[in-house]
Amino acid sequence: MTALDLAVAQDATLAEIDLPDSVRDGLGAQLAAVPDPVADIDWSMSRYLQIFAQLPIRTLQQIQDFGRHPDTPGVGYVRNAPVDTRLPGTPTDGRPSPDKATFVAEGVLLGLSGLLGEPVGFTTEKNGQLVHDVVPVRGGATTQTNQGSSVFLNFHHDIVHDASGRYDLASPDFLVLSCLRADPEGLAATYYADARDICRALDTPTLEILRSPRFRMNAPGSYVRDVAGGVDVLSDPVPMISGPGHCPEVSAAANGVHPLDDEARAALDRLQSACRGVAHEVFLRPGQVLLINNRKGLHARSQFTARYDGRDRWLQRAYVRRNQWDLRHRGVPGVRRLH
Repeated sequence: MTALDLAVAQDATLAEIDLPDSVRDGLGAQLAAVPDPVADIDWSMSRYLQIFAQLPIRTLQQIQDFGRHPDTPGVGYVRNAPVDTRLPGTPTDGRPSPDKATFVAEGVLLGLSGLLGEPVGFTTEKNGQLVHDVVPVRGGATTQTNQGSSVFLNFHHDIVHDASGRYDLASPDFLVLSCLRADPEGLAATYYADARDICRALDTPTLEILRSPRFRMNAPGSYVRDVAGGVDVLSDPVPMISGPGHCPEVSAAANGVHPLDDEARAALDRLQSACRGVAHEVFLRPGQVLLINNRKGLHARSQFTARYDGRDRWLQRAYVRRNQWDLRHRGVPGVRRLH
């Protein structure tokens, strides 16, 4: 699949946020003075809140409204954010670069995350890091994971394996995706399909099937690879769409959805087709950030060419929860990580 296979939606389900140059420069100067946030993450999050509270009030409200109201857009597109003046080579193993000397990008990522909720790390995803380096990894090129590059990453929302059998319970409420370096050809696209647009594109019988518990989600690729020894770990039967018609929630596992019958399989195909028809298409560049509501829609990524030479596409990602209280049973004492 290529970008040409998708129609690009142009409606109120995308919030566009442009920072003036003066705001960008002011944020950048303050963020450049903040050391590696991992050293003292609670202090760093407080400092980021102090810095980002200086945004123009309309911009600040737009970002906060994005996170707190059910009827707001499902994806926000922030442009002209500050960047690190110098970047090391793109990591080739998916781990943080040991050569990164400044942390402006991390500040943008975590500062915006803090306006939406609280960043959270899971031990089965990037070893529980709060900042995920999303880069192509040679061994994962064909996988439906953030390491992939040579295959289309299907429309999905980010889920977390849970022993209860419901993989949406611990899922992040939001993802924040920030671009440090675009792929050299500039062809890697990120897509977002809002559940409201998806439902409008589907017929009533298909929606009834998708709202029935006739699907099983596979656990995330990282969990299957690192914990389950490569064996699929399926959820209990669940619906793919839930909630009221005016505020639906949509679910789909990147690592595979297993329909329980032929009707469900056909409905799943129609869901993916609807996503392609209504998706917003964004080609992220340095200084650009996507705020993604992980419950209001599904996101995807086009295939692109990876060279593993230090110049590949480099995004940073944060998982954000509005409330972590109901995940307290998964906590790791003394750190901001969850099992």
